[in-house]
Amino acid sequence: MPRREETERQCALTREVKPIADLIRFAVSPDGEVVPDTDGKAEGRGVWISLGLKSVAEAQKKKAFAKSLKAEVKVPDDLAGLTRRRLEERLLSSLSLARKAGQLVTGSTKVKAAIEAGEVVGLLTATDAAEDGRNKLLGSLKGYTKAAEEAGFEPVLTPHFELLDSGQMGLALGIENVIHAALIKGGAAQAAVQRAERLARYIAN
Repeated sequence: MPRREETERQCALTREVKPIADLIRFAVSPDGEVVPDTDGKAEGRGVWISLGLKSVAEAQKKKAFAKSLKAEVKVPDDLAGLTRRRLEERLLSSLSLARKAGQLVTGSTKVKAAIEAGEVVGLLTATDAAEDGRNKLLGSLKGYTKAAEEAGFEPVLTPHFELLDSGQMGLALGIENVIHAALIKGGAAQAAVQRAERLARYIAN
């Protein structure tokens, strides 16, 4: 069993002890600047803040980083925004890996077929998608879930994410303007879902 100190840390802003899944780590670069350590693996001392854009902005405002480190440090003007971009980059990287592993499909027709086959572990819609296209695929997802329940299968809620625009997804996947995408069962896809969930939580809080 992992020790408590390996799974929990204290938020430098609220002083609450939380699971590391509910926090985000910041490290100090060699030139003394606070930077997001989105994977929590950077060497040296770190500062943990509750996973949330507002929490990071508040921590910067209240100088929680310098207080926690007991040292003068440089903090980027928009650390909360920079952290969001880093989380987006990590998600985009995961989506690219999932596609290379054959665990991501794009386009409404292929996404709909994957939903109906029960293969989808995460549905992604571009933030600039048309409402009718979004509603059609969400309707397909809802219909599949209902049919599975009626057939006696344990209901599994498939997460739906609207976190990136079509240009961002297209650039990461090497396809022009991706509007709809689905992550298919597999290790790479599951890793992408976890990063999408983390980004969604950060934006919401």
